[in-house]
Amino acid sequence: MSRFDFTPYRRSTVGFDHLFDLLENQARTTGGDNYPPFNIERRGEDNYRITLAVAGFKPADLDITAQQNLLTIQGKKRDEQADGGDMLHVGIANRGFERRFELADYVRVDDAKLEDGLLVIDLLREVPEAMKPKKISVNNQASLEVVKNDGDEADAA
Repeated sequence: MSRFDFTPYRRSTVGFDHLFDLLENQARTTGGDNYPPFNIERRGEDNYRITLAVAGFKPADLDITAQQNLLTIQGKKRDEQADGGDMLHVGIANRGFERRFELADYVRVDDAKLEDGLLVIDLLREVPEAMKPKKISVNNQASLEVVKNDGDEADAA
């Protein structure tokens, strides 16, 4: 198991304790369990998609909970027999699971769909107007204007 040492960064930064704690906790709690498999995709500047392979689960078996900065997906195992017959081999996983995703600030769940054994969750980042960068004039020469994120100009603000 690899362990990251953030001590040099903690010495030279202020206010990033939460981020370092989050990374250390994630490394500690992420075990070898990779069920169900998933993909995380960036679909645009502020759009993301999480896709989980949940074959055999129905919408009623899945519970998706979005809290502040945390998305939790739970699959409940069903005790279901196949049309009265005796199962000779069970190769399709039907076990319960819980998968957690830490979300950045202002990221919210936009949509969730279950289709062809894939649970697709679309996420959208919406930064409030009050939090967007603004140009500040010196000596009230001009009014405030929102800076567009076109490169270095927004990064400098």
